[in-house]
Amino acid sequence: MTTSALDLPEFATSDGVFGRSARLTDRPHERVVFHHDAATGLRAIVAIHSTALGPALGGTRFYPYADEAAALEDVLRLSWGMTYKAAVSGVNLGGGKAVIIGDPATDKSDELLAAYGRFVDSLAGRYITAADVGTRAEDLDVVGRYTAHAVGRTVAAGGSGDSSPLTALGVFQAMRAGAETVWGEPTLAGRTVGVEGLGKVGYELVKLLVADGAEVIVSDVNPVAVARVVDEFPAQVTDNVLASSADVYAPCALGGTLTSTTAAHLDARLVCGAANNQLAQPEVEGLLGKRGIVWVPDYVANAGGLIQVAGEVDGSGAEVVRGRVESIFDRTAEIFDVSGTLGVTPGVAANRIAERRIDNA
Repeated sequence: MTTSALDLPEFATSDGVFGRSARLTDRPHERVVFHHDAATGLRAIVAIHSTALGPALGGTRFYPYADEAAALEDVLRLSWGMTYKAAVSGVNLGGGKAVIIGDPATDKSDELLAAYGRFVDSLAGRYITAADVGTRAEDLDVVGRYTAHAVGRTVAAGGSGDSSPLTALGVFQAMRAGAETVWGEPTLAGRTVGVEGLGKVGYELVKLLVADGAEVIVSDVNPVAVARVVDEFPAQVTDNVLASSADVYAPCALGGTLTSTTAAHLDARLVCGAANNQLAQPEVEGLLGKRGIVWVPDYVANAGGLIQVAGEVDGSGAEVVRGRVESIFDRTAEIFDVSGTLGVTPGVAANRIAERRIDNA
């Protein structure tokens, strides 16, 4: 097996690891580690952005990236977002993320997960892993046999279980705060919400929205996921939520769907969802704002899962954790207040709140 910190020759270019990191933030990553285990085929990257507030915590994304450069770009963006998510959420954790390059449907095995657990353990607690796209609580059970630095395991294994319900709850609370800013009432009743992506979090979000009285338009590339939602809820199906006439756009799949082009044609007045890195470029938020569209920063809205596993780290009970997730409503409202007072976008306001907490650490 091979572990290296920033020494792979294919990234030794003017726009390698350091160039990519600099494009994302003026706060550089503390450590980026590449790992290869030939026996299992494991190819993984861990990016530790900041440990100013505590050990870096972030999920492991198992995904068939086109190449290692794409995997690197994703892990750098995701780890940066985790730093700000933790800071805004008020938890005493830093930001990190991991990616495993491969197709989880065909490449995942207990042997590979064991090798990954040993890799995480070699980082001596500076990085704590959890589940993300392509990994589940059951996978963390395997990883957790080889390192103490794994959270989000099943209840049977001593963890807090699936974080999807609390992640969805956090998005719902952020959306309620957004609705109050846009329409004057903290409810989605009578509004049409377009939910893009019906995985674990998207499904739970639809459940909350329907219970609140919202009309729901849904889409997903997986017909099974669509069929499950349609069977259980009065939802309208579309091939393209972005092009639908919805009051709220809720991206809950992969990120980057908000581009200069989609921002110019979006009908929604509010954007709030569970996906990470929703803006293809930071300037897109300004384009949305010029059209009167309010964006809830993704790392604010989707912090419920982080808050849940942070409860495992600090020993908080389920009711305490749920209360922290519900307070995402208050934090989102605070961000809108700062945005209005300073005359900046909600994204800039959220960043300033996060950076103030990091700088005070």
